[in-house]
Amino acid sequence: MSYTIDYYSDDVQAEILSLPPGVLADYLRLADLLEELGPAIRLPFSRAMGDGLFELRPHGREGIGRVFYCFLLGQRIVMLHSFIKKTQETPRKELPIAQSRLQEVKDADAR
Repeated sequence: MSYTIDYYSDDVQAEILSLPPGVLADYLRLADLLEELGPAIRLPFSRAMGDGLFELRPHGREGIGRVFYCFLLGQRIVMLHSFIKKTQETPRKELPIAQSRLQEVKDADAR
C-alpha cells in the first residue's frame, strides 16, 4: 500500500519547492520512493532522528538539502521543515523547529 505526502503548511511546501533545482529534483525522486516504501526507506536516502522524526537526504550539484518528516496513522507522511546544509552537521536551530512541528502534528493527529 502506498503512502501519501502532506505538508505541515503551505510555507513548508513552498520552502521545499524553492530548493535549488538539482536538490529539488533529487527531493522529488526521494519523495516518490518514500511514498512507495514508507518506513522501509533507509540510508543513504533517509535517516531516523529519534522520537518519530526522520530526515530525507536530497542532494544536487548546488549542495545538500535536508527535509524533516514524520509518519502518521493512515499511511500519511508529513513534511515538517527543510533547509540547505552548509556544514557537515545539522545547524542547531533547524532540529528544534522540526521537533516542535512534529509534536504539534502528533498532538493534532491524536485528537
